[in-house]
Amino acid sequence: MRKEALSKSTIYILLSFGAILMLLPFIWMISTSLKAPNEVMALPPVWIPSELHWENYTEATEIAPFGRYFVNSVIITILSTLGELITTILAAYAFSRINFYGRDVVFAILLGTMMVPSEVLMIPNFVTLSDLGWIDTYKALIIPWTASIFAIFLLRQFFLGIPKELSYAAKVDGCSEFKFLWYVMVPLAKPALITIALLKIIGSWNSFLWPLIMTNSTEMRTLPVGLTAFTTEAGIQYGLLMAASAMVILPMVIIFFLMQKYIVAGVTRAGLKG
Repeated sequence: MRKEALSKSTIYILLSFGAILMLLPFIWMISTSLKAPNEVMALPPVWIPSELHWENYTEATEIAPFGRYFVNSVIITILSTLGELITTILAAYAFSRINFYGRDVVFAILLGTMMVPSEVLMIPNFVTLSDLGWIDTYKALIIPWTASIFAIFLLRQFFLGIPKELSYAAKVDGCSEFKFLWYVMVPLAKPALITIALLKIIGSWNSFLWPLIMTNSTEMRTLPVGLTAFTTEAGIQYGLLMAASAMVILPMVIIFFLMQKYIVAGVTRAGLKG
């Protein structure tokens, strides 16, 4: 019993230490966002500001049109998430329930593409979208991200865990493939779909490199790209940058804490283990 208690205590201590390390950057961000300029770069570092400068948040919103950036981020996040859910549901059902020639080979090739770094595809994708005339448009920011191999893999694993007897019974009752997918498979896969949607929302909201490359005008930029407004030739306004960063990540933090149980349930029930 003592060994077991000691083992659990050690695990809790290590987990607590890891959690503190993960939280330190966020604590520093909030602390810096409330500091006066002379305290931002002070040595030794000042963790607790001598005076809270809440006006940093107000000033940060006035430097760039964050209202427009917010609207763009919301539009891109919602539409790309809906698009990914549609393509993921259809593809995962095809790879898990429909027998067609070369199904496993095609799926293996798709999984293989996950090993290709996304940076390698930046130039070919940019050239392709430039030829289509999509640069600095919503189409360039949304359509390329309406499909995800990882999401298809995750949902396929979930679909494979659903008994085939349900499909047989539905076909006996005259149910079509699409009706079976929509009225049986999709409701049963709700935890996995919520997980996919949440991961997509967080990833799309925080996306920086792709919107930076594909947008030229202020009207099309997103919130992460808008943070570059605090970097000037005179230097970086760290206090204002941290204030704006805190406002940008706040919606995702709230969504994650409210929905984290669905992420855990979706991953575990899909048969994935860390």
